[in-house]
Amino acid sequence: MLTAVSFLGLAGCEGQVPQPSSPTASSSSSATASPDLTTQQEKKIRQSIIETLDKANDAKDASGLTARVTGPQLQVRSSELSIAKATGKLDPKTAIPKDIAQTVIPGDSGWPRSIFAITTTTEDQQSKRLLVMNQDSAHENYKLWGVARLFQGAQLPKFPVSTIGAQMGQSDDKGLKATPKQAVERYADVLAHGKSSKFEKDFSSDYLRDSIDKLTQTVQQGIDANKGEQSQTFAAEPEQIRVMRSSDGGDLVVAQINSVWTRKAGEGRESLPASDAEKALFGAGKATSTMKVTYVNVVALYVPPTSSSEPIKAVGAERQPIKVEAV
Repeated sequence: MLTAVSFLGLAGCEGQVPQPSSPTASSSSSATASPDLTTQQEKKIRQSIIETLDKANDAKDASGLTARVTGPQLQVRSSELSIAKATGKLDPKTAIPKDIAQTVIPGDSGWPRSIFAITTTTEDQQSKRLLVMNQDSAHENYKLWGVARLFQGAQLPKFPVSTIGAQMGQSDDKGLKATPKQAVERYADVLAHGKSSKFEKDFSSDYLRDSIDKLTQTVQQGIDANKGEQSQTFAAEPEQIRVMRSSDGGDLVVAQINSVWTRKAGEGRESLPASDAEKALFGAGKATSTMKVTYVNVVALYVPPTSSSEPIKAVGAERQPIKVEAV
């Protein structure tokens, strides 16, 4: 039943990307110096990363990813390749276009540092991707840290032009509706508890929340039929968060939220994998009455400044099962 309501519904969505803004009084101080990186250098970095991904895709082998992939994206792409090896084909959502619509280059000095890039749509008109490329030190290569597919109609904030440079934010940035760390933790609570969450009113509705809710309801119908039960937990990964400050005083936050979906069959039944991806990850495992599926969720949130009347908005996400086990 998982295939009936899939997060792949994002594939045909079109994210809306604003043009870079000119410096204003509020944004001219967003960079401490001219960016060390040019748009030509960013393109070379991105192309090198995509070449590494292409080689791994062709071989359906994740062993070479660590040279250019890290963070939650390493977990996500490794899982996608494991599934592709078992099924014989890559999921279309793994595609990352080579062309971009916008690059956000920081003007900050020092490390670690991140680049945010928004791609064009894919050849089959899947949504734009928000890429986060991270460099831990001056002596290391930039690596692809996170990828989020933009939601339909998502409005991203504006950033200073690349020749001026944006400013990277911190997880404890103040002057916002919530600090980035708080925003991610509260969003995880909303994913877990829906309208019952005390933070639900702080966020606008979005495709990830809706798709998880619909999927849960669909699976519940089958669970009710055999007197089983299900539960889901969501928890922010504290260190896996990247922040870029926008021209309007808000923050664009990309972060990892881990989740575990436990499904228990009733009346002496076995709980089985419920999608091709789950079957591939479960492999030759022996089924029991309970199945536990671990997910990595990469979410992109726009956190407005305190002065804004707008709620916190999820503008994109990626959701990938990384482990399926019988317990």
